[in-house]
This record gives sequence, C-alpha cells and structure tokens, in this order.
Amino acid sequence: MKKRGALLLVIVIAIIIILTSYSIMTLNSLHASQNSNASGIVEKIEIIHFHPTQQCLSCKLVGRYAEETVNTYFQNELSNGKLAFMHINGELANNSEIVKKYNATGSSLWIGIYNSNGFHAEQNVNVWYKIYNKTEFMDYFRGVIEEKLNGA
Repeated sequence: MKKRGALLLVIVIAIIIILTSYSIMTLNSLHASQNSNASGIVEKIEIIHFHPTQQCLSCKLVGRYAEETVNTYFQNELSNGKLAFMHINGELANNSEIVKKYNATGSSLWIGIYNSNGFHAEQNVNVWYKIYNKTEFMDYFRGVIEEKLNGA
C-alpha cells in the first residue's frame, strides 16, 4: 500500500513538473512572438488614450500627461507624421473599429506600432502608477516612446 501511495505521489509530481514546464515554454514563446512583432523598422507610431464618456480624475491625468509628453518632446515626429496622438472615446459607436483594432477596454493608454513586420499594439499600464508625479510620468513615457521609435 505504501509503495502504491509513493508511486502515485511521484506520478502527480511528474505531471505537475511537466505542466509547469509546458506553461513556462508557452509563455516564453508568446513573449518572443510579441517581441518579434514589435521589433523592426518603425514607420509610424500611434499613441491613443482610450476613455469612456465620463472620466475620473486619474483617466483625465493619463490622457493629459501623455498628450503633453508627446507635444513637448516629439514635435518633429508629430509634424512629419511618424507619431500621432489621439484621445478616443471608446463608448462611441463611430470609434468601434479602432477600439476593436487595439482591443481596448475602458480607460487605457495604447501604443500602436507600424513597422516592417506589420502592426503591433501594446497597452502601457505603468503610466497609471506615475500620475501623481507629472515629471516622473513624462520622463518615463518619453523613454517609452523613444524606445518604440528606435524599434525596441
């Protein structure tokens, strides 16, 4: 009986190890494919602040600070069309196509990258942790945009 219990325990542990290894490999594969979509020669970047009709203070700050960052540090990219910034009300029916394209929900800040590999969108959630310090927000978001413009 003890041998049976020990054998069963070994089998359960082996299954857990196999499933854990598979999960880690799947996540690594997903991460690698996302990064390969993001890298490449950048043609254009869209920064979109998606928001509902009724916005809370935090939602307004994310949009305001993101727009100010773009306008302050990326005038050349804005004027030559390499960078675009938009506020999009995700609740309006006429914006449903772009909401679907980005898979946006609620209030969020997205970066859409058009490069030699096609289109890749990523949501930046870290900005929400920086809204109480405008300088920190702008420094952080400036760095993110610079990385994306350089193909990182």
